Amino acid sequence: MNIALIGYGKMGRLIHELAQKRNHQVVCIIDEGNRSDIDSKAFREADVAFEFTNPESAVQNFLDAFEQNVPVVSGTTGWLEHWETVSQACRKANGALFYASNFSLGVNLFFKINRKLAELMAGFPDYQAHIEEIHHTKKLDAPSGTAISLADQILEFNKSWKNWKLNPYAKHKELPVFSLREGNVTGTHSVHYVSEIDKLSIRHEAFSRHGFAIGAILSAEFLKGKKGIYGMDDLLSHQ
Repeated sequence: MNIALIGYGKMGRLIHELAQKRNHQVVCIIDEGNRSDIDSKAFREADVAFEFTNPESAVQNFLDAFEQNVPVVSGTTGWLEHWETVSQACRKANGALFYASNFSLGVNLFFKINRKLAELMAGFPDYQAHIEEIHHTKKLDAPSGTAISLADQILEFNKSWKNWKLNPYAKHKELPVFSLREGNVTGTHSVHYVSEIDKLSIRHEAFSRHGFAIGAILSAEFLKGKKGIYGMDDLLSHQ
């Protein structure tokens, strides 16, 4: 595949490296200094664009890519309040978007475990749940998109909580989410259910960014030739 990279930070550079090892070719790199290149022949030659930037620029990047008829794989978090705008634009352009808050195959299996556990624990109101996420100090958004996904899954199955809230702002009927920023931690997520007599926990710990990058590349390979909106459940069902 010919690929474009929108955002050339740590994840963009790692995708570049690993994609070449899978015999893909990078035809366009767009970063802060050459944002206008999204309207270029080189960008339009891409079979897919990887978008790993920030919440402030992600939505416009999607819209521009759809206009250029380039499918998008994105892992940028913090923009989902604009989901309806993006999804409508994608369908109107007959485009393609693959979005995931986390591309790690392990994390997405963890999501499935979380959903099942939330369903089981819904019948045991004596257990109070909370979520903890730990990331490196350069991660700007809090809580992480992965933690938000975990919280939303719990709320889907368990009506003990009305919504989630970043701790220490959580009140009664609000699911607490704790966000810590430490050193060079790649990403650790835990879900805990605590009663007066015991504690039940599930946890995923990433050792490096490679799992995220490989998952993103597999998503791009899956997306090639498709139209519409997809996520990690679609990819996992084809593994």
